[in-house]
Amino acid sequence: MRGFLLGAFLVAAISLTVLAIRPGGLRQQLRFAARRFRIALALGGVFVLGSLIIRLVSASGPAADYGPPLLALGLGVIFLFAGRDPSQPKADSARGPRR
Repeated sequence: MRGFLLGAFLVAAISLTVLAIRPGGLRQQLRFAARRFRIALALGGVFVLGSLIIRLVSASGPAADYGPPLLALGLGVIFLFAGRDPSQPKADSARGPRR
């Protein structure tokens, strides 16, 4: 039990350390993590709904066998693109136009 608690504390501490040294600081990285979590929850809901529809429409056959894994693969690809960090403006463009 002590080993599990020590390991859980160690994982949390290392995660916070890695997030804190990334560009933007800890607050921005936690904001990005919360954004990815919301996207994952939404895509999880889409998967549950899609899987339910597949099972109701086709209780047996190839659609019932291959539909949910293909749906999960498609939603995973969507997550890879939707879960990226938003692009940051370049430092030079923040100062305004050159004269």
